[in-house]
Amino acid sequence: MTEKIQSQTTIEDFFKVPETNPPSELIEGEVIQKPIREGEHSLLQLELCEAINRVAKEPKIAIAFPELRCTFGGESIVPDVSVFRWKRIPLQSSGRIAKRFEIYPDWAIEILSPEQKQIFVLKKLLHYSQNGTDLGWLIDSETESILAIFPGQQVEIFQGATQLPVIYGIPLEITAEQIFSWLTFS
Repeated sequence: MTEKIQSQTTIEDFFKVPETNPPSELIEGEVIQKPIREGEHSLLQLELCEAINRVAKEPKIAIAFPELRCTFGGESIVPDVSVFRWKRIPLQSSGRIAKRFEIYPDWAIEILSPEQKQIFVLKKLLHYSQNGTDLGWLIDSETESILAIFPGQQVEIFQGATQLPVIYGIPLEITAEQIFSWLTFS
């Protein structure tokens, strides 16, 4: 179960406390620890990052990060997968990637864990959307469905062989059926 650690915390106070493992998030003033990753969740996260980076990283279109803390809109969240367009990746003055990402991802992907409540993860995706994220996915392996959230909070559910939406410019063609096939080893 997602564990609530502390209520009514500010961003400043949140960053004074040492990081937890698994990471904690600051959502609506509450510090909540993410659940421990299990096999299906970890594999989906790995495969998604690899699939996106395979088509988007080399041509410098975008990059997918696993478990990257993003702080924006008064909250500090660790999406399962964060995708940033190449030109929006925060950099240090030296040109190296920033240590902290204090901006929203262009595409946020959350994978529902068995002990998580769907409404809790959906609230995170709505926060992304309200703060500028172009696309959010909520992956539910139990129902083999992917809920997509678009700007303006438009929501669609995808299953089977229907092409999934991706952010503009990433030449990735993928279906829910393909994503869930990654979980079968036969």
